[in-house]
Amino acid sequence: MYISCFFLENAMKDPRIDRAVGLCKKLVSSFSYSWQRKRQLAEAQRELKLPEHTLKTECPTRWGSRQAMISRVLEQHKAIAQVLSDDRKARHLIPSWQDTDILESISKALQPLTEFTDALSSEKYVSVSFVKPVLHLFRSSILKVQDDESDLTCTIKNKIMTYLDDKYNDPLTQELLNVASLLDPRFKLSYTSEDDVGPIQTRLILEMGRTAHAAMAELGQTDPHGETAEDVTHPKKKKTLGSFFKTTEGTTPRPSPEQQQQAIASELQSYLQSGNLDTEEDPLSWWREHQRLYPRLAKLAKKYLCIPATSSPSERVFSTGGNLVTCLRSSLMPEIVDRLVFLAKNL
Repeated sequence: MYISCFFLENAMKDPRIDRAVGLCKKLVSSFSYSWQRKRQLAEAQRELKLPEHTLKTECPTRWGSRQAMISRVLEQHKAIAQVLSDDRKARHLIPSWQDTDILESISKALQPLTEFTDALSSEKYVSVSFVKPVLHLFRSSILKVQDDESDLTCTIKNKIMTYLDDKYNDPLTQELLNVASLLDPRFKLSYTSEDDVGPIQTRLILEMGRTAHAAMAELGQTDPHGETAEDVTHPKKKKTLGSFFKTTEGTTPRPSPEQQQQAIASELQSYLQSGNLDTEEDPLSWWREHQRLYPRLAKLAKKYLCIPATSSPSERVFSTGGNLVTCLRSSLMPEIVDRLVFLAKNL
């Protein structure tokens, strides 16, 4: 669930928004470069019993910073007005009631996106299977236009929802998200449309079959009658009468393709009919405990659930590399940079 800065600029194309956001930037800058105003702001916060928070500046490459800046200005509006009202040169920076209404409309529309984006950008847990549920939640409640909302808030919500629908409307992307949700024991088919259930199950059955064939091919490469290192180091023991029966019963024939297909379909249906996991639980821990019961599905879960929902993890790696390779360390070998980035991300 990645909202680009380019999209944010398009969604915020409105003269009213440009004026209010521009006023916020000038307001924050006036406090950032004046220690005297910072001190006065802290005194006003204590007097008005407001949280002693500093103002936040918008970062062009981080779309969530705009919402953070607006939210902080709204929180400290009374303290800001008290400080600037005594300064004739900066009095014009106090947001008017029209500007405040616009800022509140922007904050109300962007606040849910900030929270969900931060959650989906994490690297500590499974995130790709959350995309379909989050989109459903946005469409049904969070970004649904309410009667008591302002026209500006409704416009922003509609633009955001249109962008998300276009972004995830690709058939291949939808298929990937449906597979990831199905392999998550917390959701399975809860957010998959009825028309997509059949094709998704067919795809999983085919992939489970390929996984089974690959596993049997690996087993077939080992020679059951070949001499191993253990046979060389340890002399063979004299056979007992029971060993003949064990050898005879151990050579079971391979299942036919029809039997294998039936076993695969039964495994998938058994998984789908089992109860859903609580949404706060870890699906990877669940698969670790149930991989013997669903061996083929467990391999597919490892394949799909490791996909990150956003590009934030890869961007963090590039940022780490940029912090390591500076002008003073430009002669580092690529292998050394790889090791340093690995240590920085894993220690």
